[in-house]
Amino acid sequence: MTDHHDSSKPIRRDDIEAKLRALQGDINQKVSNKKDAAVSAGVGAGVIALIIAFLLGRRGRRRGRRVEVRGF
Repeated sequence: MTDHHDSSKPIRRDDIEAKLRALQGDINQKVSNKKDAAVSAGVGAGVIALIIAFLLGRRGRRRGRRVEVRGF
């Protein structure tokens, strides 16, 4: 993982930029993978919440509980 730089050559700006770009590419890829997983989990949780709300709403209708909404 660590590159040993030849001590006889000075470290140039290009060397530093190349290393930082390589690190940034790795980080961006990891963030993208985590973001995709988080979006998938959020969509799944939303679908489950909708199904539960639908089933609870049906259960309430069977019991005869009704809420009347009147306009003023």
